[in-house]
Amino acid sequence: MTNNPYAKIKQNSIMTASPQELTLMLYDGAIKFGNQAAIAIENKDMQNAHNFNIRVQNIIYELQSTLDMKYEVAENLDLMYNYIIQKLIEANITKTKEPLEEAIGFIREIRNTWKEAMQIAKTQVNEVKAQ
Repeated sequence: MTNNPYAKIKQNSIMTASPQELTLMLYDGAIKFGNQAAIAIENKDMQNAHNFNIRVQNIIYELQSTLDMKYEVAENLDLMYNYIIQKLIEANITKTKEPLEEAIGFIREIRNTWKEAMQIAKTQVNEVKAQ
């Protein structure tokens, strides 16, 4: 264990997060690593570009593995995740930012929709509690 207070706070937030909050953290991580991959490509640091891209791919694979396919929205997300993975692989092979930025854009849209859904659900729960 580290003595870094930031690392301790981060570890604690992960351990106490709800599944919905963990999903949001995964989206945030994917965006962060995608942005780092783009910067590495700009700096011609292909090893780090590759490493960050792989981290994004692993997060998307993890999100994809949690989908409950009995719901139509899960089927749509699965298609979107497959497309994002294709773009990430394309960016990793060509070491170009355009497909990476497209993938990050889609991840950001999904993340924002997820956060909005979390806020709506929280509001509805609070309204039920108030009744």
